[in-house]
Amino acid sequence: MTSSNMNMSRIVFYEDRNFQGRSYECSGDCSDMSSYMSRCHSCRVERGCFMVYDRTNYMGNQYFMRRGEYADYMSMFGWNDCIRSCRMIPMHRGSYRMRIYERENFGGQMYEMMDDCDNIMDRYRMSNCMSCHVMDGHWLMYEQPHYRGRMMYMRPGEYRSFMNMGMGMGHMRFMSMRRIMDSYY
Repeated sequence: MTSSNMNMSRIVFYEDRNFQGRSYECSGDCSDMSSYMSRCHSCRVERGCFMVYDRTNYMGNQYFMRRGEYADYMSMFGWNDCIRSCRMIPMHRGSYRMRIYERENFGGQMYEMMDDCDNIMDRYRMSNCMSCHVMDGHWLMYEQPHYRGRMMYMRPGEYRSFMNMGMGMGHMRFMSMRRIMDSYY
């Protein structure tokens, strides 16, 4: 590691609970952890923020992890399976901006957001968010109000439909959104 990269993100995965067994250290994206370890039941985020996934190639259920220790994340998240892939979330400095749409393909009502929203029904009288355009920043979107339920990491880009975004859950809709702030790092 060079001295200019001292702020590099780092997560360490362990085969067994409580940081036991073989470990694998990661500082970026990893689409398939099975080549490094057969299972993963605990991890420690030393620096940065990561999304972890219960399927390879950033698919399936996902969970946001920031600096800290996760001695038994499976019972914590209610997962039945191990972490199979992970994605490093780069730190964003600057403004946050996202447009949310009531329907797929940017249809229906549209609202532009620049801060967290714990309930789109209360704030916008919107019962669905089925597409979005993230212009600035990195966001977490949640299936239920008040940042609960399954979540999805959104980086800048256009998301015309949440239908087949690799979560294996068919039709997804999101009811609350939160910015991934630099204070999380």
